[in-house]
Amino acid sequence: MRAFLTLLGSQLRRDRWVLPFWIGGISALGIAVASAITTQFADEGERASIIAIAAANPAFLFLRGLPDGLSVGAVAFFQGFAFTAVLAGLMSTFLVVRHSRADEEVGRAELLGATPIARSMPLAATVVLGMLANAVLVVLLALAYVVGGLPVEGSVVAALAVGSVGVVFVGIAAVLAQLMPSGRSANGAASAFVIGAYLVRGIGDALGTPSDDLLRVTPNPISWLSPIGWGQAARPYSEPMLLPLLLVLGVGVALAGLALALRSRRDLGASLVPERSGRPAARLGGRSVLGLAWRLQRATLLGWVAGVVVLGAIAGGLAPVVAQAVAENDTLARLIGSLVPGTEAETADVFLAALLGLGGVLAGAAGVQAVLRLRAEEVEGRAELLLATPLSRTRWVAATAFVAAASVLIVTLALGLATGAVLARSSGESPDVLRSAGAAVAHAPAALVFVGVTTLLFAVVPRLTIALGWGLLVIGLVLGQFGELLGLPEWVQAISPFFHSSAVPVVELDVAATGILLAVAAAVLAAAIVALRRRDLTA
Repeated sequence: MRAFLTLLGSQLRRDRWVLPFWIGGISALGIAVASAITTQFADEGERASIIAIAAANPAFLFLRGLPDGLSVGAVAFFQGFAFTAVLAGLMSTFLVVRHSRADEEVGRAELLGATPIARSMPLAATVVLGMLANAVLVVLLALAYVVGGLPVEGSVVAALAVGSVGVVFVGIAAVLAQLMPSGRSANGAASAFVIGAYLVRGIGDALGTPSDDLLRVTPNPISWLSPIGWGQAARPYSEPMLLPLLLVLGVGVALAGLALALRSRRDLGASLVPERSGRPAARLGGRSVLGLAWRLQRATLLGWVAGVVVLGAIAGGLAPVVAQAVAENDTLARLIGSLVPGTEAETADVFLAALLGLGGVLAGAAGVQAVLRLRAEEVEGRAELLLATPLSRTRWVAATAFVAAASVLIVTLALGLATGAVLARSSGESPDVLRSAGAAVAHAPAALVFVGVTTLLFAVVPRLTIALGWGLLVIGLVLGQFGELLGLPEWVQAISPFFHSSAVPVVELDVAATGILLAVAAAVLAAAIVALRRRDLTA
């Protein structure tokens, strides 16, 4: 037991800055959403309007979740739960992989294995740490909801729903850490499971059945294929139910047990999914630093492309459904028209703009993840080997930044082409493909700003690159997606590059804003290259 507690304390010390950032940020988002709903939608008539829009519009159901009544708590849960659950899932997966498969790659696990402890004890400590982190999140998030003005009982159940989703992804990440051959592949697979859970929940909710009074929506059974859908079924502010949460917790504990069993039978560094052997001789692309950067990123990029293609297919498939639902309801059409005053955009275009904007955030995540490989190369000693050759730091960083920028463009283009292809198939008009592709790429300049900022963080504060890189992306997403809901001043929302992205096809492309975003990205990247030349490599 003493050895176990020592391991747990060591892992907790390593995460003494990262975990408070995640837990504090999620809790802050909770109190902000609760406060915004209680102040901006205090009138029941206003809440009825927004719930009616959501209940009859698959676009809102896909993005936000299920309406479940007119109470302030129910509206707050509907607006924020799905996104909060995604953050809890990402926190949990990154934590587990960081202390399991990633430790094996850098040799830390081998040192622990040389001591007289059980083979699975480090993973057991990691699983316990993940569950403790989610327990702390439950407590602070419940307090945040209460401070924001929501009922106590419902707030506790809502926070338990978020924490339960986090526990499931602790188990999922622990299993994937045994299956995948590297920490990077385990992180990519675990993140894909989190995003996949959000998308599956979204499909099930979008296909749900609204009640006659448009105050509630019964989800399609597809939602039960997602842990986020299970947490949503707790209905904390209408008819609180703990049974779905017990199901979620049970699955999480079972997966953690499976991971421990796999670890006790697996050799250190081995994986159930074998890593392919490299070619005996490098091809042309493997003989340059740019080719190396591309080779290291291509598998991860393929995963991002597959994810956005699924999102694009969903967007293209649901857009006609959304348009038909609104066309059959004049009141709903007027309500949705009020959301985009001053424009005469089609309802399907409003829906597509929202999902393509989400795709721009995913493209930013792909670019940030590509840049973060620089830090992994530095910590694991490979950068030192590379830079011992006639390779300059400028070329090293520039090659990775170029691949990161290319990843952003490829992800946005793949999203647009997939969306347009599905739309063209349903409408029979081929121009939909090019139109959707252009609308998706319009979000690339904002994503490129995060590529430049993350590169600058690597050059200036290397030890905080991972935490700040992901953290700033999440902050940009929150300001872009929830800034108006939270009642933030426009200048605060404008801090996020996503605020300046043109929501094509609802509005015309803002050429000036696009140029400014590209200039900012280039300037920040240039500053990063200059700063990196002035610092030593760090461990």
